[in-house]
Amino acid sequence: MLTSFIILALSAVFFINGKIRSDLVALCSLILLVIFNILTPEEALSGFSNNIVIMMIGLFVVGGAIFQTGLAKMISRKILELAGHNQLKLFILIMLVTAGIGAFVSNTGTVALMLPIVVSLAASAHSHPGRFLMPLAFASSMGGMMTLIGTPPNLVIQNTLTEAGYEPLSFFSFTPVGLICIAVGIIALIPLSKIFLSKNETDNQSKHNNGKSQKELIQEYQLMSNLFRVQITNDSHFNNKTLQNLDIARKYHINVLEIRRKPSNQRSFFQTIDQMTAGPETVVKNGDMFYVMGDYGQVEQFIKENHLELIDIHIPEGTDIPDNIDLHEIGIAEILLMPSSKLINVPIKESGFREKFNINVLGIQRGGKYILQNLKDEKMHSGDAILVQGTWNNIARMSEDQSDWVVVGQPEAEAAKVTLDHKAPIAATIMLLMILAMVFDWVPAVIAVMVASVLMIFTGCLRNVEDAYRTINWESIVLIAAMLPMSMALEKTGASALISQNLVGSLGHWGPLALLAGIYFTTSLLTMVISNTATAVLLAPIAMQSAIGIGVSPYPFLFAVTVAASMCFASPFSTPPNALVMSAGKYSFIDYVKVGLPLQIIMGIIMIIVLPLLFPF
Repeated sequence: MLTSFIILALSAVFFINGKIRSDLVALCSLILLVIFNILTPEEALSGFSNNIVIMMIGLFVVGGAIFQTGLAKMISRKILELAGHNQLKLFILIMLVTAGIGAFVSNTGTVALMLPIVVSLAASAHSHPGRFLMPLAFASSMGGMMTLIGTPPNLVIQNTLTEAGYEPLSFFSFTPVGLICIAVGIIALIPLSKIFLSKNETDNQSKHNNGKSQKELIQEYQLMSNLFRVQITNDSHFNNKTLQNLDIARKYHINVLEIRRKPSNQRSFFQTIDQMTAGPETVVKNGDMFYVMGDYGQVEQFIKENHLELIDIHIPEGTDIPDNIDLHEIGIAEILLMPSSKLINVPIKESGFREKFNINVLGIQRGGKYILQNLKDEKMHSGDAILVQGTWNNIARMSEDQSDWVVVGQPEAEAAKVTLDHKAPIAATIMLLMILAMVFDWVPAVIAVMVASVLMIFTGCLRNVEDAYRTINWESIVLIAAMLPMSMALEKTGASALISQNLVGSLGHWGPLALLAGIYFTTSLLTMVISNTATAVLLAPIAMQSAIGIGVSPYPFLFAVTVAASMCFASPFSTPPNALVMSAGKYSFIDYVKVGLPLQIIMGIIMIIVLPLLFPF
């Protein structure tokens, strides 16, 4: 028992620290349980064949197909158009639509889908997007409480009940709880978001902007203080060589962004009708104008050693950007990396942005800091806002492929573009049949999900099997599969019984309501430092034994676990949606505490009162 507690405590420390991936931490804890003979190899690997894990894999595929066909985007866009420019109406509709989609699609996918739409709608309503993005993330978690498949903790408590021999929950057993969560969330967040998340709204309205403009992006990333125009002279050895052969980035640590063949001296930066995004195979010609970004000292060395000519000195930091900046074929935009992106911890030079999309990376915004130098070796992190440059067509191509990122920094006219694939009706039909099969129990839920995921591939809602695999968040799958045996170890060693006995001993004599409150807030507190799924896996068997210990129904106690695990708002790291909107909304950690903590406490108090009414002791 002591060894199990030590392994669990070490896992929690590494989960909180965040320097090692959560799935790797879970696997290491699983290996230690086997090494110390707490679990047999068969018991340790049982999580990978668990129904929860198989269902989650299938649900990722189904959700990915709904996302890629544009079905959810079309529905949400049509509904959100009803709001017009009324901010309160827009706020309520964003939360309702997000919660509705979140009931059937993963909360991370829901936020990725809605984020660019909400940014452009906020701009059109002359409101700061920060007012809506945190509530958007919270609403996706609230919507997950509506159905059995809405969020992994729901599947966890279903598994705990069935393994203990209790009647399984139906597909919509969660709906009353979810509706109450959404209602409480909307009522509480209207004043909380107005007070704490509207700090930039006045400034935004006074500028009357229609989205984050190119000028604002240039100013925000201080591009003008790092941008130089360099002309190729007749004496330069650059003539008739490709950029790949010249290897400028490695030698001088500067980035060649564009090459322009017919520059006009009357035009300022980014202004020409003859723009070409610089690529490895671009051949340099005499008279070409290089637009380069980097440190001034490195640029000076670059010019001196290669017989080039500096056309104009960079604009010092803090200088106003000229009002006549106008991008034609080539523009700039921000992209936000998703938590499941395969580009996390990948250096910029290996990202494939230039090779696949002919896109340059200009800068990275991370935690309020801007990284503008030596970008090619900089590794990307989850939640990074990355400023990219390329033709509008290539930026549009990036916005179509949002499995790894979300394009959030384009002008409103670009960000508001919504495309609907002709496969959307097929995806809608498959999803509806899957829900009906689960509601009416035609086949076991896991089979319904597996059939739906395979049909999404066969019918072309996903282009191929590789696309289906890419929709799966393997980190989450491995985390759950590796942590499920941890609860088995706690039960096997008597640790769960000890914890539940202490809870019952300290709170049980006060009655089931006090014990329910203890389990709810224990789960809520733990979820602030450990992922909600891992918390649900650990606390569900403890809640079950605690209820049995005082001779009452386990249903309200297990619902307390799943609600508390899913309704964690006081930290940007407790759920992927919270982290996903952090950069886009320009939030700090304290913003989540100011808005999320009161909501989390209010939600807990109401749920402790409501759950025994819905599921009597």
